[in-house]
Amino acid sequence: MKTRANNDERSTGELFHDLSEQSSRLIHQEVALAQAELIQKGAQAGIGIGLLGGAGILVLYGLGALTAGAILLLSTAVNGWIAAVIVAGGFLIVAATAAIVGRARLARSGPALPKTAIETTRHDVETIRASIHEGRS
Repeated sequence: MKTRANNDERSTGELFHDLSEQSSRLIHQEVALAQAELIQKGAQAGIGIGLLGGAGILVLYGLGALTAGAILLLSTAVNGWIAAVIVAGGFLIVAATAAIVGRARLARSGPALPKTAIETTRHDVETIRASIHEGRS
């Protein structure tokens, strides 16, 4: 790229060439920013999902032991099958409540978009438009 002491002396062709190079570089940088942001979000989500999965398995083992204990405790007062139905009903109520709350939270979370990259791209486009309009005036 040629540099002159006074930028006002550059030809229109040189200005368009610079605009083309800078626009291309800017687009590549915005795409790289979006990729980096999505990779970071994906890594965090993957770790979180793995930990939740492991916790879920341990909870299932714990609930199995508690279920057996609750059924054995209730079976001293009622028949064993009635005790099992009572405990199962309690679990179903808790599960339904968790499903309703989880669905509401998921609906509020919104899409996983690279917000920073989108905002900087919008800002860049507005800056370019403003520069073009200033050049025409």
